Amino acid sequence: MASSRDSPPNLSFAIRGTTTTQNKFSRSISTKEASFSNFPYTPPRLSGPAVLSESLHTSPLSSPLHSSHMPTKLTDVPSSAYRCVSSVLKKDGQILSIAVSNGFAYTGSDTNMVRIWRLPEFTECGQLKTKACMVVALQVSNERVYAAYGDAKIRVWRRTWDGAWKHIRLATIPTTGSFVRSYIAGKDKMMKHTGPITSLAVNVSDDVMYSASLDKTVKLWRISDLKCIGTINAHPEPINAIIVADDRVLFTASDDATVKVWRHNFHGGDQQPHSLTVTLLARCSPVKTLALTQDGGFLYGGCTDGYIHYWVKGWFSGQYQYGGALQGHTHAVMCLATVGDYVVSGSADLTSRVWVRAQDGHHTCLAILVGHRGPIRCVTAFQEVDTEDACTICTGSLDGVLKVWRVTCNNKSSHSSPQNEYFELKK
Repeated sequence: MASSRDSPPNLSFAIRGTTTTQNKFSRSISTKEASFSNFPYTPPRLSGPAVLSESLHTSPLSSPLHSSHMPTKLTDVPSSAYRCVSSVLKKDGQILSIAVSNGFAYTGSDTNMVRIWRLPEFTECGQLKTKACMVVALQVSNERVYAAYGDAKIRVWRRTWDGAWKHIRLATIPTTGSFVRSYIAGKDKMMKHTGPITSLAVNVSDDVMYSASLDKTVKLWRISDLKCIGTINAHPEPINAIIVADDRVLFTASDDATVKVWRHNFHGGDQQPHSLTVTLLARCSPVKTLALTQDGGFLYGGCTDGYIHYWVKGWFSGQYQYGGALQGHTHAVMCLATVGDYVVSGSADLTSRVWVRAQDGHHTCLAILVGHRGPIRCVTAFQEVDTEDACTICTGSLDGVLKVWRVTCNNKSSHSSPQNEYFELKK
């Protein structure tokens, strides 16, 4: 792992345990994984950037992963095809974060560099460099790039067009001057996280950026002047992921095995910027990652026991109710992404799974993407124009490899199958 004078010592990405002693699920909980920085895998040994040849896989029916969930009709299972479009290895160490916006993808790693990729061809077209290392979280919104680093600070760039796309460094928050002034005033805890940042979320309509940390808090930063305007003491355990919906609702996921739903208080002042609406239980397993559909109808939470729990929003009540769990991963689910009717998960079991959601809300595992030699730390997915039956997926792993996949579902629109029918794809 890269080191720097700006990086905190002994920061590793490990699955932390939980103090809960009772497990209501029949499945074993793998909360005591070894540190991912020491994960036993052999990364590819290439002298420089490499793009591996394409491989095409189709999905004929094979023996199911769970024989007790055999479908009543073979036609209930959607046919699909997937291929690895490219596999790129840079000398950046572990890939920790990824974000996509307006035809560009940004990836962060152990080093002090954020790489910029042009879509859909996924060719590298630029870099963002700083003195700090370990880009643990990325967000891109309204032509601004927000990157959280291992020193618990956030760097901000603005993307502009001047004959070519350029990125102009705007600020590092919190600034040194504001931190010193707040320290003298006795408010140093208000201005800076006391633990590593784990996740970022941006709410442009409210002019707010959120940052979550292992210090169990969420901080609010005003986008217009990049000042800290509030702190939410959200959970009694470290916070692993946050996400904000279009209706300004904030979701926080924690090692306390819950997802909390917060609503913005427009007249609450800086002391109570958000109020807790409901606490969603994740069946006694720490929640490591979150994903939300574009319409806000489905909320997904990936846990250390390998389950992906999901909640469905009631269109009349507006409240989220438990919908079920997607099972298939054998280790912790570390990242999630949604696009259209697809849900993509990345896991410490070295695989990614692509799930398709039917019109009745049931999910089926469409593809199992195999090829990484380390835990999959970040994932993103997007669809091109007029391609509702296909999506492009990018997975970043602790093996240092960035892979791009193309997945096609041939009869997704007509598919409606019972829940928990998952099939393995033969190579």
